[in-house]
Amino acid sequence: MKRLVSKIYIIILTGFMLFPSCIENLLEQEPTTELGASAFWKTEADATYALMGAYSSIRPIFDRDYHYDGLGEFLRMYNTGAAPIKFSTSNPSNYGGGFDAVWEALYGAVNRTNYVIENVEKMLSDAKTEKSVTNLESIIGEARLLRGMCYFRLIAMYGDVPYFGNIIYDNSEVASISRTPIAQVKDSILADFTYAIEKLPEQTQETGRASKPSALAFRGKLNLYWASWNNFGWPELDTFTPSSSEATAAYTSAAADFKSVIEDFGLQLFRGGEPGEWGVMGDAEVLPNYYYLFIPSTGNQNADGEMLMVFTHGGIGTGQSEELMRVFTGRSIEGSQNQAIPRFEIADRYQSTITGDFCEPLIPMNPSEPGARTALNSALNPESYANRDYRMKATLLWDYEKIMGLRSLQEIGYVPFIYKTWNQKITIDGEEYTTFNDGGTNRTGYDFRKFVRNYSGQGRSEGDYNWPVMRLADVFLMYAEATNELHGPQADAIELVNQIRHRGNLPPLAAEKTADKESFFAAIEQERIIELFAEGHRMWDLRRWRAIERVWGPPYGDGKWTIDTHGANQQRFFYNASELTYQRCYLFRIPPGERDINSNLTQNTPWL
Repeated sequence: MKRLVSKIYIIILTGFMLFPSCIENLLEQEPTTELGASAFWKTEADATYALMGAYSSIRPIFDRDYHYDGLGEFLRMYNTGAAPIKFSTSNPSNYGGGFDAVWEALYGAVNRTNYVIENVEKMLSDAKTEKSVTNLESIIGEARLLRGMCYFRLIAMYGDVPYFGNIIYDNSEVASISRTPIAQVKDSILADFTYAIEKLPEQTQETGRASKPSALAFRGKLNLYWASWNNFGWPELDTFTPSSSEATAAYTSAAADFKSVIEDFGLQLFRGGEPGEWGVMGDAEVLPNYYYLFIPSTGNQNADGEMLMVFTHGGIGTGQSEELMRVFTGRSIEGSQNQAIPRFEIADRYQSTITGDFCEPLIPMNPSEPGARTALNSALNPESYANRDYRMKATLLWDYEKIMGLRSLQEIGYVPFIYKTWNQKITIDGEEYTTFNDGGTNRTGYDFRKFVRNYSGQGRSEGDYNWPVMRLADVFLMYAEATNELHGPQADAIELVNQIRHRGNLPPLAAEKTADKESFFAAIEQERIIELFAEGHRMWDLRRWRAIERVWGPPYGDGKWTIDTHGANQQRFFYNASELTYQRCYLFRIPPGERDINSNLTQNTPWL
């Protein structure tokens, strides 16, 4: 299991705490210019410094979760090999073998948290004051929350996984470790989350630090997933036996935790959940409030408490910047690379602000067709996008929508997006513009506004936005899901879903949308698609609901083409796909390199 150990080695040198290394023989290194462990772990400042190292090691595992949306039906990802965690696929089909690097990174992060937990626990016996005990226990609570998050991700991908709750100092300690049953790992995660709930403060004074509400939300989410696996089944994991009673108990526990987050801490949606203003079609001087939740200048303030937990980024000159703009937009904005692009299929999910229901489907048309720019419901007619969910304006660019161009840290004026007219001169209402340049990578007819900064001063890889790991809006929707599974549509859950809809300026759900359990589930799923788009949730939802076949069709079927706004077929997925192809989406592969070293590490059945 050498590869695993190369990621879970423990770094005793404090100078390495914030910047993980991949040197395999660090265990044999002696301290030279830095203090050794015997001189460390003396003060709360030491413990906090080590905890920040754990946060730093875990952040790159979760802050690019948008890649997982590329495994659903609404986001096209181009760059799958992005550092620091290299995914080797963004194909919605047969993807479970492309994430070996995630396994290694997660276990490296687990060992970092174990390092903090064990050493801070030793410090407790020497604590002189009650305040010091409280502070140290809070640090342990944060580390245990982070450890629980890592194991949660591991079981969600791989099912049964090796579990260790202690520091690993040498390869031999894990060279023959076996996989622990998922139920046992789940219970250990619950214990970590529960400790965090008990010890963390209700509110943290530092952005990026965990708090009691965030721990409650994660315990609720773990129970929701456990309930889903027991409710819908997980046949690919042949060691797992679903239980309806387990599902009911887990849904109940999840709902209780979510309800506490919603009611007990005075939290509310960003800007009170108000939609703000749509502005003018084809203009970007005014944008809906939802847009401002996802740019650093406004989203980081988080005065309302929408962001229950984030992973921080330092911005310019820190070496810890985010690269969301590089990923989510094109060359016209600081030379960005358009690695993530909305698919055509997402546009029809944005509902009417007038009826509150889906609009007539958009009609893809080639711009050379007569009336393509003016035909009713044409995907190329800007008026086809009027009176829709405000989150559409805040998230997407369609033909003739403008975005602020940026170059060399300066604003260069608005550029209109017009599919396949990259970097061309065009006159609109008597004013000359240069069209949006995506580098020729766009194959859908839409681009992103969400996550794209509209002000100067930062390059494409110099962002200081804090990636949302847990949002209050997600908690609203998870609560609605859990209570709906238990009791069908409930008044408080319907109201929470309507609050999410209100930020899109949509009317409340019509009566038929909440008439029964199935109808309300569809409404909840709809809001999860729109509200959480490109934040990395869709793939996990499809897997836990066993909905991949619902989206792409049954095994050995015709699959489904994705298309663009001009009506061209782009990609076809799951065509004549075998059952094994689907199974390899529902359960990920244990990395072969790990099994080559450790014969006790069994492989998941779909990958035998």
